[in-house]
Amino acid sequence: MAQVQKLNIKDAAEWALRCDLAATYRLCAREKWNEGIGNHNSAMIPGTELMLINPRGMIFHELKASDLIVCDLAGNVVSGKGELRKVAHFIHSRIHLMHPAAQIVLHVHPPYTTALSLVEGGRLSMSHFNDLTLNDRIAYDDEMNGVVLDDSEGDRIARLLGDKTTLVMGSHGLTTVGRDVASAYCEMAAVERTAMWQTLALAHGMPLKQLPDAKRRHHYGDFREAWDADLEFAAYKRILDREEPDYAT
Repeated sequence: MAQVQKLNIKDAAEWALRCDLAATYRLCAREKWNEGIGNHNSAMIPGTELMLINPRGMIFHELKASDLIVCDLAGNVVSGKGELRKVAHFIHSRIHLMHPAAQIVLHVHPPYTTALSLVEGGRLSMSHFNDLTLNDRIAYDDEMNGVVLDDSEGDRIARLLGDKTTLVMGSHGLTTVGRDVASAYCEMAAVERTAMWQTLALAHGMPLKQLPDAKRRHHYGDFREAWDADLEFAAYKRILDREEPDYAT
């Protein structure tokens, strides 16, 4: 708290955003969603064309709010210690540029959704009640053009996302976007849990039930508008405050 008190109002808002974003790294690490020192989460600093993101080489378990670097959307590090991973730049900057409402972009490899991305025609079936909300929010990328190392591939991914908030990336992993950290993180958690239940259900070797299409919620707004994402994310942070308080330093 003392660290925030020393900052002006603009810096205090950035610090709060840093802490929320840092929380996503620790939470993803707890769930084993990250790929070693790979994967990346970003947030646009309000009122700027600059984004916060993790520096190359740090693992999610150790990241703190003060470790995040500030980069412009051309991939230049403006402040902070470390360099920007090329893959992170070409995925995140192109999504932020093409979708200004996507203030938060989270990209990790959670096991069940990533496994779904490896299956030919892998989709979340309309079987769990979560699918009634989630399935209208998800885009699927059935291509895999290798490591994302140029604007054209980043732009392809951003175009494919379209007006959706979740992208299951073929043979790759999962990306979610949102106007705030709580919305993006809690949607990702809901997608991964739903993929887990579907995978476990299929292990029974019997067909999945199909929910009636008429029960779809057709929700296209912020995830927190349909779910208690603000309350859920605040609860996750309370656990971190007790068990890993250094995330917010």
